[in-house]
Amino acid sequence: MTHTEHLPPRAGRHAVWPDRIRPQVIAAVQKAGIADPWAHQAAVAEHALDGRSVIVATGTASGKSLAYLVPVLSGLLDGSEAPNGRGATALYLSPTKALAADQLRAVKELAAPLGTAVRPAVHDGDTPVEEREWIRQYANLVLTNPDMLHRGILPSHPRWSSFLRALRYVVVDESHTYRGVFGSHVAQVIRRLRRLCARYGSDPVFLLASATAAEPAVAAGRLTGLPVSAVDDDASPRGELVFALWEPPLTEHHGENGAPVRRTATAETAGILTDLAVQSVRTVAFVRSRRGAELVAVIAQERLAEVDRALARRVAAYRGGYLPEERRALERALHSGDLLGLAATTALELGVDVSGLDAVLICGYPGTRASLWQQAGRAGRSGQGALAVMVARDDPLDTYLVHHPEAIFDQPVESTVLDPDNPYVLAPHLCAAAAELPLTEEDLALFGPATRELLPQLEAAELLRRRAHGWHWTRRDSAADLADIRGGGGRPVQIVEAGTGRLLGTVDAAAAHGSVHPGAVHLHQGRTYLVRDLDLEESVALVEQATPSYSTTARDTTAISVLETDAEIPWGDGRLCYGSVEVTNQVVSFLRRRLITGEVLGETKLDLPPRTLRTRAVWWTVTEDQLDAARINPEQLGGALHAAEHASIGMLPLFATCDRRDIGGVSTPLHPDTLLPTVFVYDGHPGGAGFAERAFHTAREWLTATREAIAACECDAGCPSCIQSPKCGNGNEPLHKRAALRLLTVLLQGAPPAP
Repeated sequence: MTHTEHLPPRAGRHAVWPDRIRPQVIAAVQKAGIADPWAHQAAVAEHALDGRSVIVATGTASGKSLAYLVPVLSGLLDGSEAPNGRGATALYLSPTKALAADQLRAVKELAAPLGTAVRPAVHDGDTPVEEREWIRQYANLVLTNPDMLHRGILPSHPRWSSFLRALRYVVVDESHTYRGVFGSHVAQVIRRLRRLCARYGSDPVFLLASATAAEPAVAAGRLTGLPVSAVDDDASPRGELVFALWEPPLTEHHGENGAPVRRTATAETAGILTDLAVQSVRTVAFVRSRRGAELVAVIAQERLAEVDRALARRVAAYRGGYLPEERRALERALHSGDLLGLAATTALELGVDVSGLDAVLICGYPGTRASLWQQAGRAGRSGQGALAVMVARDDPLDTYLVHHPEAIFDQPVESTVLDPDNPYVLAPHLCAAAAELPLTEEDLALFGPATRELLPQLEAAELLRRRAHGWHWTRRDSAADLADIRGGGGRPVQIVEAGTGRLLGTVDAAAAHGSVHPGAVHLHQGRTYLVRDLDLEESVALVEQATPSYSTTARDTTAISVLETDAEIPWGDGRLCYGSVEVTNQVVSFLRRRLITGEVLGETKLDLPPRTLRTRAVWWTVTEDQLDAARINPEQLGGALHAAEHASIGMLPLFATCDRRDIGGVSTPLHPDTLLPTVFVYDGHPGGAGFAERAFHTAREWLTATREAIAACECDAGCPSCIQSPKCGNGNEPLHKRAALRLLTVLLQGAPPAP
């Protein structure tokens, strides 16, 4: 344990509901055991009643749901007396199905005394077809997700006309999750919704709920395209939280190129989960990957079975990709207390109300401080004291954080990065909007400044045709299919059991090369499968059950060319640049690693096609004089650049709201476009996602932290905690830790002073 932070309890501050809230709603809230609102809840209701869009950005378990539900329910009661028969309606958007299902439970309980005046229903991909017509005609509070809004509701808006005409409120829950490419897509889906509402004569107020975030009003404004007020003074009480940072120990095993290997965060988390379950401590362990969540649950179950076979059945895994009935059963078991321990991916992180948890384990830094606090806040929801433990992975950023606790506890959460004007995002939504209603000159401002220059390109591609009254969609197929709003691109790959033909789940097309390649280990519901074949044309991965003693990690190689330089700053003799690039990436092999120790057992070559990506990048160059100053000779240069590239990719999530998997990098001693030694870090999404731009603007702080992370690591020549990358297609060769430190020191000496 490298650090323990004690967060003291905080007393709550009460207020009163605005007098315009219907008394029946206040009575229903009081019947639920809530006598008076917290001050921030009353403030949100006031904004909503005044017709001002508002974002509430407060901590986990601060009652954000009640803050937006009270004005929504009051509005539905007002509308139930309207002469048009349908009455007022409200739309609730959730990033996950699990959260929408949980909110439906909460709404039904709270609104039960209001009778049939409130008719909530979930409308998502799991909703039976026979229920959908009733929902369109009679439900007045529809809970859905951006995917269904994009593919189902907006394209068939004439069937939703009475609902949209009466739409008074749109709730956007967990709005901090709408970042990067996904957030940019959702921003355009919301603009399409606003356009159709205006067509039907409604102008809904947007009520957004977010974890604590920097500049929440700015982020909400970019997401909705509207001016948004912020309520971010959290008036709810909080129990004491003990927050520990935990670094797994080095083992006697050796990894690639003889580097020391730490005990894996997965095994360490499973061990702590086991100890807590034995003591009947209700715990959720958040794990970054589906496979990791399954592995933590399997290891904990095996260890608990040694103590008491009954205990092993009280630990399970929860992740996206399960079938709906599997997810719902796990949610019920956690709610009822039948489960003592749950290893979960972020599918559970998002606001599902799991009260009474005693502890939260966070297996690896989740990528942002906002997510870290969101996950830690799941413990102690009933106001009692609680424990949170972040277990560091063998990764530069995690290593840095467990040795620099001030970067977690003394820093504000990040700004949410999204770019709705990204042409790769905007173009398909312009097509989808034109298919819903022909685009007119008046619509152009709504979709942003890049719209006017994109329209001629869409005409040239024969996707849109301009006529007297605007731009029309020209094709018979669905325009909504052009945009994969989760940003993966391509249809999901189905994972099918070879012997039975049973569908086990799906994986995004973009992730398929790296996660379900031939020979990959795939985990589902505690069972282990090996991928026998990946058919990219049919988007199917065939798997068969197996019991390998290893996990697999894919490796890739990357080449990059500069298309255009948008910005350039001198850094001493070198330069820091930002612009457009073309990246060619290919998954070339995979490693087999022993499960508990992480020891590398071998590498297997793969024959998968390369993929090309046009995106945005930040890059920096160094000159001969700078290399001389850093005492770097030609033999050390490749290793110094390569090590700096790996470590800087690992550190960028501290400065941009990205995941290490959202970005990539390339380093070369002589790049043909710059004619100098160069390190590139690029966005892993077509057109960019805003991460490289953020890196460009925070480069001094980012590269300083990168240097500190390398310097702080206790290894001699480099290891996965500082300069080795699990994805490296070059086998982490060459790498030179000390030369990378000298190079970054000289580079930072030339950095322009902070403004």
